[in-house]
Amino acid sequence: MSLTPPPHAGRLPLGAAVGVAVVCGVLMATQSRINGEFGRRLGDGYTAAAISFAVGLLIVVVIVALMPSARVGARRAVAEVRGGRLPFWMLFAGVGGGIFVLTQGLASALVGVSLFTVAFIGGQTVSGLVVDRVGIGPGGRRYLTLRRVLGAGIAFGVVVWSVAAHIDPEIPFWLLLLPFAAGIAQAVQQAANGRVAAAAGSAVSSTLFNFIAGTALLLVIAVVHALVVGGLPTSFPPEWWLYLGGPLGVTFIFGLATAVRSTGVLLLGLCSISGQLLGSIAIDLIAPGAGHGVDWTTPIAAVLVIAAVLIVSLPSRPRL
Repeated sequence: MSLTPPPHAGRLPLGAAVGVAVVCGVLMATQSRINGEFGRRLGDGYTAAAISFAVGLLIVVVIVALMPSARVGARRAVAEVRGGRLPFWMLFAGVGGGIFVLTQGLASALVGVSLFTVAFIGGQTVSGLVVDRVGIGPGGRRYLTLRRVLGAGIAFGVVVWSVAAHIDPEIPFWLLLLPFAAGIAQAVQQAANGRVAAAAGSAVSSTLFNFIAGTALLLVIAVVHALVVGGLPTSFPPEWWLYLGGPLGVTFIFGLATAVRSTGVLLLGLCSISGQLLGSIAIDLIAPGAGHGVDWTTPIAAVLVIAAVLIVSLPSRPRL
């Protein structure tokens, strides 16, 4: 059986891919709300994150078991690593997803989904500048330009302003910085995912490696935390929707990995970010967590972050 993927296999029409990317952004915001609430009700964000990722892993394992092409893709990616054509560490890009889900369980319900999303996207934009310059993603190295540096600077400034405007003595300051750190890790994850998906010729195979790495990380963290605090939770909330974080993660990781082949990284990022911001504001308006609704700073921050992403994305000739 040939391990060479057909060049246009599974490629969506551009309009459909754009819609998928926007919906995936909304799903990311929804996952933040669900995982944050799950961690709050469980009283243990570490265990909540591990459960969310483990459920996602089980779903992906079943899908891969039923899809011969996904199994071939997984073997192809491993062969690329053994041949030295794909860096080994990229198979563990799911660590970035694990960090994202962990920060959801710890911080999202406390700081609000809107602020969480703004800080997350800010970190993703700043980190993406470095990731592109190093050349981790499938598009290769991209030189720094004045516009890209300016856009990243605006995004960072918006995060600082948003966090400063929401400082609450009852919320530890480090919780406000967690989503920014998660955004930094997410940019590296997305770039590595693109490389793994291209090497495997299968978005499902790339998703499998993501959930293996992320689940392993979160299980270790949850066990260490349990040893420190004296044990795991003894009861779990009965609401079924609190356990949807894993299925949502599978859906948007697979959706983004599929859509990027038609949209490219730039358009994919703009669409998913728009979906995240719109979804997060809608969620905080309809079902705010722990009393955190939308104040006047949040829509302004969302608009500024979108402007920063647009500035970063625009082409410019001067190089730094």
